[in-house]
Amino acid sequence: MSDERENLTYPLFGQAVRELAQTIADDGYEPDIILSIARGGLFVAGGLGYALDVKNLHVMNVEFYTGVGATLEMPVMLPPVPNVVDLSEKKVLVADDVADTGKTLKLVHDFCAGHVADVRCAVVYEKPQSLVKCEYVWRRTDAWINFPWSVEPPVVRRDGQVLDA
Repeated sequence: MSDERENLTYPLFGQAVRELAQTIADDGYEPDIILSIARGGLFVAGGLGYALDVKNLHVMNVEFYTGVGATLEMPVMLPPVPNVVDLSEKKVLVADDVADTGKTLKLVHDFCAGHVADVRCAVVYEKPQSLVKCEYVWRRTDAWINFPWSVEPPVVRRDGQVLDA
């Protein structure tokens, strides 16, 4: 990873999701379900859901990153895990903010494989080292990405205490 930073703003994110949706539509892919990888993929899935007129959104909670460049050894699915029967024979679009190592996307893609009619991946960013090469990518980069939803520290601690501004 380079020391360079890719800075995504909320206005640019809106443009990115619309362009990503247009790429998917131009390809003729019409997903039945958008499966969001939480947390960053929630924003992408919501935008794609509106742009592609898909109301059936599901969430897969996966923990992998623990900090900047720090990860668990392998990604872990957190409950509640979607029931594969809800995905059966559907065209599923897996949405996430970034395909960095690709391990999270691979976990979710493999979870769907064999149960769905078709599974494809859409991300805002894809890095060259990603194990998964996504069908739909807005931009490719090797830089660390500062996403607008995660660049600022939390406003509360997990115990509910408000942090000083």
